Amino acid sequence: MNYCIIIPAHNEEAFISMTLRSLLSQTVLPQKVVIVDDNSTDKTAEIVLAFAEKNPFITLVKKTSEAIHLPGSKVIQAFQKGYESLVETFDIIVKADADLIFPENYFETVIAHFQSDEKIGMAGGFAYIQKNNEWILENLTDKDHIRGAFKAYRAACFGQIGGLKPAMGWDTVDELLAKFYGWKVITDASLKVKHLKPTGANYNKTARFKQGEAFYTLGYGFLITAIASAKLAMMKKKPLLFIDYIRGFMKANSSKKTMLVTPEQAQFIRHYRLQKMKGKLFRN
Repeated sequence: MNYCIIIPAHNEEAFISMTLRSLLSQTVLPQKVVIVDDNSTDKTAEIVLAFAEKNPFITLVKKTSEAIHLPGSKVIQAFQKGYESLVETFDIIVKADADLIFPENYFETVIAHFQSDEKIGMAGGFAYIQKNNEWILENLTDKDHIRGAFKAYRAACFGQIGGLKPAMGWDTVDELLAKFYGWKVITDASLKVKHLKPTGANYNKTARFKQGEAFYTLGYGFLITAIASAKLAMMKKKPLLFIDYIRGFMKANSSKKTMLVTPEQAQFIRHYRLQKMKGKLFRN
């Protein structure tokens, strides 16, 4: 199976070379790597072009957008720009961040997962961050969720879910829609990806309300939003974020913000989330 990698990048001169070196070290090389330079003011583009000169499958695409870094929309708009630049077709489409170091067997293993079951629509490993000179799990999500920093999609699944949504919550709605259409989402704990920059490090302060808004647009409803908000705030060790998330949800509800899913999909998502919550409750 062939695969392409699309990497949105904004002022990543400190990390992009390490990411590209880790991709060049893969036991199965990508057929295409597209880096989308999204309005960088540093040497990101210069570094990428130096790699591209020696590796023709690496290309640079330029994009101009606002400097403000809100989660979801900016990065996916950049991803879409890179996706639109593709002229070939690929079996697997990968969205990756520009601050990662992949283990050498990462994509060989991901391909093996896809080849093992034609119903696997998405696959990925786990993010690790450096703390006190050790690489520890960046424990912000459930173990069955693939982080938005590195998501690999079977092309058929990617097409059926309608690609990636340019809004916060894109890396949750993609998996929920995949499940809605009968695809499997696989995580592999043996694949440890080094995440060089903490999640959300560049987010604008207003982004804290976006999480609650995302819960609304995913069709969660108030009860599931309250539970998910409490859980996420505690995982981030910032309990007061719960209030911000709820405020974001209520604001989106009052303004009837456009949903990311259809009513039928929202009903499926609420049922799925409730069943998952009940399963955890009874296990404990």
